[in-house]
Amino acid sequence: MKRIVLGIQYDGSAWHGWQTQPDGRTVQDRLETALRQFALTETRTQCAGRTDTGVHALEQVVHFDTDVKRDAFSWVRGVNAFLPESIAVRWAHELDAVEVDGFHARFSASARTYHYVLYNHPVRSPFFQGRAGWVFRPLDVEPMQAAARLLLGTHDFSAFRAAECQSKTPVKTMHAIHIERRGELIIFTLRANAFLHHMVRNIVGSLIMVGNGNQRPEWLAELLNARDRSRAAPTFMPDGLYLARVEYDSRWSLPQEKNVILPWL
Repeated sequence: MKRIVLGIQYDGSAWHGWQTQPDGRTVQDRLETALRQFALTETRTQCAGRTDTGVHALEQVVHFDTDVKRDAFSWVRGVNAFLPESIAVRWAHELDAVEVDGFHARFSASARTYHYVLYNHPVRSPFFQGRAGWVFRPLDVEPMQAAARLLLGTHDFSAFRAAECQSKTPVKTMHAIHIERRGELIIFTLRANAFLHHMVRNIVGSLIMVGNGNQRPEWLAELLNARDRSRAAPTFMPDGLYLARVEYDSRWSLPQEKNVILPWL
């Protein structure tokens, strides 16, 4: 038995998230169908982080165990031949036999990075439909940056946690939050050891309330201390959320892409 690790990209607009569902309209369902068609055997996958309906991935990391013998190039080209245009295997890596029990796509990850792309313009654009969030009121990036700095470090992020979150603890370590305006787009980049369900979208929604002047930057610290989800902003739309990178120890020698960029940027 060998363990194969894949790097996956997908446009989540047409899919009901990552995790398998009875209707079969998920990325996991479609990937496992393609693996079965290529390898001619049932294959169950494990991912680094489940994504919701409408959420995209620039580099989702997936592993599965198999007795099928193929080289890495064949796993990429062969599985892609059975995938729709909105999902693609970007790379594949076979672990040595001694490494199989040590690596797990989710539990071996040391950090994750998400981008949120926001279109800030008085009028919506059809070109960003499903690929960016939209706010029509002008946003000031500087107070949002000041607010974001208050979230850095290890905190209880219960104020930004979905009710259905299954994480064992709400305590996470936020390594960095970068907010940059590029013309009419605002790019939020968040890097943490792990994220709670809806955590990024809830943080972005709260930062937007600071950017439009409805709240002070210090409000983010107050939310953290209160640990009350009802006091934070509503969960923001999924359209602009991208799982950008999952980090692992270099000993696994995964052929991850060094410069995973956002589409059309």
